[in-house]
Amino acid sequence: MVIGMAGGVTSDRGLSDILASMLLAFLLMYPLYMIGALGAGDVKLFVMIGSFQTVEDFFSILAGAFVIGAGFSLIKLVVEKNGRERFRYFFSYLYEVWQTGHWRIYGEDLKQDYHTYCKNKIHFAVPILFSAVCRIGGLF
Repeated sequence: MVIGMAGGVTSDRGLSDILASMLLAFLLMYPLYMIGALGAGDVKLFVMIGSFQTVEDFFSILAGAFVIGAGFSLIKLVVEKNGRERFRYFFSYLYEVWQTGHWRIYGEDLKQDYHTYCKNKIHFAVPILFSAVCRIGGLF
């Protein structure tokens, strides 16, 4: 992040633009971290990307990462053959949040079965990497 900020300050980006991009990344990703949808490393990775990219480029990378991550997740659902189970769990989670009005950590009740808990996760850093490479490479 320090290197991104230093590079941005020495180029045509101002410190306020860099800090705005980093703050925006944190504010958008932190709620997802709080409910267990993202890991702390993913949040830090997005903040680091914000230190190197403009707000517009950050939004492109963010959107691309979620689209690529959705593709990875669909592939994982097909390979694991547990799509019906995962969607049932997701909608029951949303229903519980709607009924109680309180967010809880997604998948928290699956932690006692560590294999099932890990089986239902993807490593989101990979879609973030692919998205950043595509954006920097000019694909979107």
